Amino acid sequence: MFSNILEAFSSAISPTTVLLLLVGTGAGILIGAMPGLSVNMGIALLYPLTFAFDGVAGIIMLIGVYCGAIYGGSISAILLKTPGTPASAATTLDGYPMANKMGQPGRALGLSTMASTFGGVFSAICLMILAPQLAKVALTFSKAEYFALALFGISIITSVSSGSILKGLMGGALGLFISTIGVDGMTGKMRFDFGSTYLLGGISFIPILIGLFAFSQVLASVEGSYNETFEKKSIKIKKVLPAFSDIKRVFITMLRSSAIGTFIGCIPGTGGDISSFICYDQAKKWSKDKENFGNGEPKGIVACEAGNNSVSGGAMIPMLTLGIPGDGATAILLGALMVQGIAPGPLLFANQPIQVYTIFIGLLLANIAMGAFGFSLIRVFSKVINVPKEILIPIIFVMTFVGTYSYNHSMTDVYVMVFFGFLGYFMNKTQFSMSAIILGIILGGTAEQNFSGALIMSKGSFSIFFTRPICSIFIIISVLSLLSPLYSPLFKKVFKKKAA
Repeated sequence: MFSNILEAFSSAISPTTVLLLLVGTGAGILIGAMPGLSVNMGIALLYPLTFAFDGVAGIIMLIGVYCGAIYGGSISAILLKTPGTPASAATTLDGYPMANKMGQPGRALGLSTMASTFGGVFSAICLMILAPQLAKVALTFSKAEYFALALFGISIITSVSSGSILKGLMGGALGLFISTIGVDGMTGKMRFDFGSTYLLGGISFIPILIGLFAFSQVLASVEGSYNETFEKKSIKIKKVLPAFSDIKRVFITMLRSSAIGTFIGCIPGTGGDISSFICYDQAKKWSKDKENFGNGEPKGIVACEAGNNSVSGGAMIPMLTLGIPGDGATAILLGALMVQGIAPGPLLFANQPIQVYTIFIGLLLANIAMGAFGFSLIRVFSKVINVPKEILIPIIFVMTFVGTYSYNHSMTDVYVMVFFGFLGYFMNKTQFSMSAIILGIILGGTAEQNFSGALIMSKGSFSIFFTRPICSIFIIISVLSLLSPLYSPLFKKVFKKKAA
């Protein structure tokens, strides 16, 4: 084991991997800081670059984007009261008043950077400790348990959608249909190929991903910028490093919020936005100065940022050990791992331990790099809020086409990307979730193969899914997850009301 860790560490600190990590983290911060862009879009946009590198080097770059974008959202949340990502929405409650009413933008950004780094490092350590233990338990699973587990993963489509069960199911059903195109893995028969040689191997995941998350966002940005007047913001940032008195004041809150965020991240279908509001509410409950919250309270800033950044490590625990993504971003990372020949699940820890440990170390280094960038280059990153969309949109537009074509050097992939880009644009208009489609595509094949395998084991009896305790528990949880839009809005409303 020690030799595997040593080899993983040498791989993680190789010049190529470190360079990609820094590029990914820096790009993530820039993407997160720009209102209108998202974590998922950033990962999808840089996804094609991973194909140029073997092993997990490209994956670590995407992890850097993931961590950096969550933190980057706090920059615009604090300076403009416009969160760059949904996870930073709660940060505006105290970050903006400190930056503007109190005239201390540097202090607010410093507290945000410190809490984000602490939360990310905390969750990475939790991932290293908890993931191998959970994988040992999952090694006892049979095909019936794997089917129930995949079913549970598919069931979170309603949680990651806009709150409508019907829209979540429709998006997930589209993803499941796409996953059935091509050769049937059990019988070898062709399905839904319509005589096309392109569809024999199924529709490629990459153009769908770029189309839904990146190209659709370009179309939305073009529409949003029409007749929009650009106003340049001039903000002076002085001292960024937090004072010792502030660190002493917020440390317990930061530690508590990191633990809460990591736990919430482990629950599929949740995310940084839920975590940040819950952590803010708990910080307010435990504080002796409740009346300060909403007026630039340091504990309010660190609670939100430690809470949403610690979700990253937590969300990767079920992704790596069970193959179940915790949110939309980890669903994309799951697809990236599978394209690189790394199949997440309990066997991953036994078959590819070096890759697993490299990912662990990569997540830890990504959060450290994020903190280093934040403290040293925050003045540079804050200027990204002044980049006109007339410059930004064409760059992203070109990257979607180049990235899609570079995967297979196929114009058909480009046509597929454009089709799903327009589809994603109209689905966003009607408040459908793109993540539901991605989850259906990724988990559909796993669910189908293990369902067929379980029936073969039981000689066609469906009782195998209800007589095995773990399998039954996952099926029950799946039903509860499907119905979550009926009760989760009440849950969110309570915490948001308390936080306000």
